[in-house]
Amino acid sequence: MTADSAMSFLIPLPVVLALLGAGVCLALGQNARAQRVISFTTLSIIVAVAGVLLWAADRDGPQVVYVGGWPARMGIVLVADRLSALLLLVSAIVTLCVLAYSVGQGIIEFGRDTPLSVFYPTFLVLSAGVSNAFLSGDLFNLYVGFEILLAASYVLITLGGTGPRVRAGTTYVVVSVLSSMVFLIAIAGVYAATGTVNMADLAVKLQEVPEGVRIVLQLMLLTAFSIKAAVFPLSAWLPDSYPTAPAPVTAVFAGLLTKVGVYAIMRVQTLLFPDSPLSDLLLWAALLTMFVGILGAIAQSDIKRMLSFTLVSHIGYMMFGVAVASDLGLAGAIFYIVHHITIQTTLFLVTGLIEIRGGSTSLEHLGGLAKAAPVLALMFFLPAMNLSGIPPFSGFLGKVALVQAGVDRAGWLSYLVVAASILTSLLTLYAVAKTWNRAFWRPRTEEPDELTESVPSSGTKSGEPWGDTVATSVRSLPRAMVTPTLTLVALGTALTLLAGPLFGITERAAEELRDRDPYIETVLNDGSVAGSIVPRGSGGAE
Repeated sequence: MTADSAMSFLIPLPVVLALLGAGVCLALGQNARAQRVISFTTLSIIVAVAGVLLWAADRDGPQVVYVGGWPARMGIVLVADRLSALLLLVSAIVTLCVLAYSVGQGIIEFGRDTPLSVFYPTFLVLSAGVSNAFLSGDLFNLYVGFEILLAASYVLITLGGTGPRVRAGTTYVVVSVLSSMVFLIAIAGVYAATGTVNMADLAVKLQEVPEGVRIVLQLMLLTAFSIKAAVFPLSAWLPDSYPTAPAPVTAVFAGLLTKVGVYAIMRVQTLLFPDSPLSDLLLWAALLTMFVGILGAIAQSDIKRMLSFTLVSHIGYMMFGVAVASDLGLAGAIFYIVHHITIQTTLFLVTGLIEIRGGSTSLEHLGGLAKAAPVLALMFFLPAMNLSGIPPFSGFLGKVALVQAGVDRAGWLSYLVVAASILTSLLTLYAVAKTWNRAFWRPRTEEPDELTESVPSSGTKSGEPWGDTVATSVRSLPRAMVTPTLTLVALGTALTLLAGPLFGITERAAEELRDRDPYIETVLNDGSVAGSIVPRGSGGAE
């Protein structure tokens, strides 16, 4: 492969290392300790690589590598700009924390009969797919990234083989295959119209395509990505699919998979279809996603389903920023993506702890947890308030930026979405306050059965995949699960303290998205064609 800048050789590593780690883990079979070490080592290196790539992209602009040495217009291109590098870093950190949590929950959730050898390699494959999607510089490789992460998610969502998980997994698979088919058809249409799938090349060539054809291609791509991102009215599958999966699986799905869809929408809208005539359609989608999602959330009596509906609802905030498409709107949307990845993942991990401590996630069977488990109560309270947008948390700061961008855009529809975003924030507060009151604050009316599960002890032996176990009541919380959850709670809180530098990065990322020229020039200037640099201002957003 050939590189365009000093740090470009690092770009493929998040994908390559994760796939190599998955292969080694699979080859090790039932050696749980070796699999665990390899998985943690691999994801830790990916976190470091993502941090370096973000630093390089922020300092020097987009980093590009041409896989196989092929010219940009013919081969696979991987690109790390500020947006992709930032999301790569956040996703890698969250994935590492979820992996640590899953180690603690493994026996509690899956039992002795589940093949542990499957989890670690599948989890690394999922990480590879997410990384490839963020770094992809062409539509077909973006499709490949989606398929890699979806193939892994099919295994993870049905892990354990229970009836509800298989049924939910079936729905998830059918919807995912449908969205992939729409995406593939859209790619075929794009290639037929332009002769390329490289996104930098498409940014130039799509301007020469008749407007009617361009709108049809845009609608097809938006439909495919909206299914993956759970944008209303294509979001009905999510609340029925995610809650049945094991807690760490649900957490990583909620935190990352929908955001990959949002990222794809943001990348395509800003790079391929600037100044789109479909901005009003996106505003309607944002409004309905916010409002319908939160109405579903307040009607739930189960914490997992409530969080699944809030997940759908808050995708609407990100779509709001994409639809406004100003520097402030895009910066607010990127900031909110970072915030939501961290907070939503944390809340699902905390819900897994609630299920262990209280024996259920149903609000009808919970109560008194604030007194019985004050640390657990704090772990839920902080991210829940952050999700609600209570000042001065990062959720509030992101929403203020989006509201300001909506007001600056002006127009009755923009003002309507601004009002809907404020109302959605208040209803989110109501939903989480109801959960807090019933699960943590009110006295428990009945004691749970003294269920016992097996959790890993500290002395897991090589060759004994499940190691020694100790019996514990549902009243106990495994330290291996509490530590990574506390880490994410601290990270979510730290986003408030680091909001200034973080918003500075998101502002620079938004400016880079709006001024497409640096991205296009860097990717297409591969030296394969004389004068291949795109002139400054060609097709760029004004």
